[in-house]
Amino acid sequence: MSSFLERSSSELSMAHYRVLSAISSGDERASRIARRLALGKPAISAAVTSLGQRGLLTRADVEGDLRATDLRLTAEGQALLQRVEAEMIQRLEHVVSKTADPLALMQHLEELAPAVEEVVAERARAGAGGDGR
Repeated sequence: MSSFLERSSSELSMAHYRVLSAISSGDERASRIARRLALGKPAISAAVTSLGQRGLLTRADVEGDLRATDLRLTAEGQALLQRVEAEMIQRLEHVVSKTADPLALMQHLEELAPAVEEVVAERARAGAGGDGR
Protein backbone atom coordinates (compact mmCIF):
# COMPACT_ATOMS: atom_id res chain seq x y z
CA MET A 1 0.00 0.00 0.00
CA SER A 2 2.81 2.42 0.80
CA SER A 3 4.36 1.97 -2.65
CA PHE A 4 0.93 2.60 -4.19
CA LEU A 5 0.60 5.85 -2.22
CA GLU A 6 4.23 6.81 -2.83
CA ARG A 7 3.54 6.80 -6.56
CA SER A 8 0.95 9.52 -5.91
CA SER A 9 3.69 12.12 -5.85
CA SER A 10 6.89 12.61 -7.74
CA GLU A 11 7.90 15.35 -5.30
CA LEU A 12 8.45 13.34 -2.13
CA SER A 13 9.47 9.80 -1.22
CA MET A 14 7.40 7.94 1.36
CA ALA A 15 10.29 8.09 3.85
CA HIS A 16 10.57 11.85 3.48
CA TYR A 17 6.79 12.19 3.62
CA ARG A 18 6.74 10.30 6.92
CA VAL A 19 9.42 12.56 8.41
CA LEU A 20 7.66 15.76 7.32
CA SER A 21 4.34 14.41 8.55
CA ALA A 22 5.83 13.54 11.95
CA ILE A 23 7.29 17.04 12.30
CA SER A 24 3.97 18.55 11.27
CA SER A 25 2.22 16.41 13.90
CA GLY A 26 4.36 17.87 16.66
CA ASP A 27 7.41 15.62 16.84
CA GLU A 28 10.17 18.18 16.70
CA ARG A 29 13.24 16.17 17.64
CA ALA A 30 14.95 13.77 15.30
CA SER A 31 15.39 11.18 18.05
CA ARG A 32 11.63 11.08 18.72
CA ILE A 33 10.86 10.85 15.01
CA ALA A 34 13.36 8.02 14.61
CA ARG A 35 11.69 6.06 17.44
CA ARG A 36 8.18 6.76 16.16
CA LEU A 37 9.03 5.72 12.61
CA ALA A 38 11.39 2.90 13.66
CA LEU A 39 14.31 4.47 11.81
CA GLY A 40 17.97 4.26 12.75
CA LYS A 41 20.05 7.31 13.51
CA PRO A 42 21.81 7.30 10.10
CA ALA A 43 18.49 7.09 8.23
CA ILE A 44 16.86 9.95 10.12
CA SER A 45 20.02 12.06 9.84
CA ALA A 46 20.14 11.53 6.08
CA ALA A 47 16.45 12.38 5.71
CA VAL A 48 16.76 15.54 7.84
CA THR A 49 19.84 16.65 5.92
CA SER A 50 18.17 16.07 2.56
CA LEU A 51 14.92 17.81 3.56
CA GLY A 52 16.89 20.71 5.02
CA GLN A 53 18.91 21.10 1.81
CA ARG A 54 15.64 21.24 -0.12
CA GLY A 55 14.44 24.06 2.14
CA LEU A 56 11.58 21.99 3.55
CA LEU A 57 12.63 22.10 7.19
CA THR A 58 14.86 24.05 9.54
CA ARG A 59 16.88 23.02 12.56
CA ALA A 60 17.17 25.00 15.78
CA ASP A 61 19.19 24.37 18.92
CA VAL A 62 17.27 23.41 22.04
CA GLU A 63 17.99 25.73 24.93
CA GLY A 64 19.53 23.79 27.80
CA ASP A 65 20.33 20.68 25.75
CA LEU A 66 23.42 20.94 23.56
CA ARG A 67 22.76 17.53 21.97
CA ALA A 68 19.17 18.18 20.87
CA THR A 69 17.87 19.93 17.78
CA ASP A 70 14.30 21.00 17.12
CA LEU A 71 12.97 20.50 13.62
CA ARG A 72 10.36 22.77 12.04
CA LEU A 73 8.70 22.76 8.65
CA THR A 74 9.30 25.79 6.48
CA ALA A 75 6.37 27.35 4.64
CA GLU A 76 7.57 25.49 1.54
CA GLY A 77 7.73 22.22 3.51
CA GLN A 78 4.21 22.69 4.85
CA ALA A 79 2.89 23.50 1.36
CA LEU A 80 4.58 20.43 -0.14
CA LEU A 81 3.24 18.20 2.63
CA GLN A 82 -0.29 19.47 1.99
CA ARG A 83 0.07 18.91 -1.77
CA VAL A 84 1.38 15.39 -1.34
CA GLU A 85 -1.34 14.49 1.17
CA ALA A 86 -4.00 15.82 -1.22
CA GLU A 87 -2.52 13.69 -4.02
CA MET A 88 -2.52 10.61 -1.77
CA ILE A 89 -6.12 11.19 -0.74
CA GLN A 90 -7.17 11.65 -4.36
CA ARG A 91 -5.43 8.43 -5.36
CA LEU A 92 -6.96 6.51 -2.45
CA GLU A 93 -10.44 7.90 -3.15
CA HIS A 94 -10.13 6.76 -6.77
CA VAL A 95 -9.35 3.21 -5.66
CA VAL A 96 -12.07 3.21 -3.00
CA SER A 97 -14.59 4.34 -5.64
CA LYS A 98 -13.95 1.03 -7.43
CA THR A 99 -15.16 -1.06 -4.47
CA ALA A 100 -18.67 -2.43 -4.00
CA ASP A 101 -19.50 -0.02 -1.17
CA PRO A 102 -17.14 2.98 -1.15
CA LEU A 103 -18.99 4.80 1.64
CA ALA A 104 -18.88 1.81 3.99
CA LEU A 105 -15.19 1.26 3.27
CA MET A 106 -14.37 4.89 4.05
CA GLN A 107 -16.33 4.65 7.31
CA HIS A 108 -14.36 1.54 8.27
CA LEU A 109 -11.10 3.26 7.45
CA GLU A 110 -12.12 6.17 9.68
CA GLU A 111 -12.85 3.68 12.49
CA LEU A 112 -9.43 2.15 11.97
CA ALA A 113 -7.58 5.44 12.57
CA PRO A 114 -7.93 5.46 16.40
CA ALA A 115 -6.75 1.84 16.54
CA VAL A 116 -3.69 2.69 14.49
CA GLU A 117 -2.92 5.63 16.79
CA GLU A 118 -3.25 3.34 19.82
CA VAL A 119 -0.80 0.83 18.35
CA VAL A 120 1.65 3.64 17.56
CA ALA A 121 1.38 4.90 21.15
CA GLU A 122 1.93 1.37 22.49
CA ARG A 123 5.06 1.00 20.37
CA ALA A 124 6.34 4.36 21.56
CA ARG A 125 5.81 3.33 25.19
CA ALA A 126 7.53 0.01 24.53
CA GLY A 127 10.49 1.83 23.03
CA ALA A 128 10.65 4.03 26.12
CA GLY A 129 10.67 1.02 28.43
CA GLY A 130 6.93 0.33 28.60
CA ASP A 131 5.25 -2.95 27.79
CA GLY A 132 3.42 -2.07 24.55
CA ARG A 133 3.69 -4.15 21.37
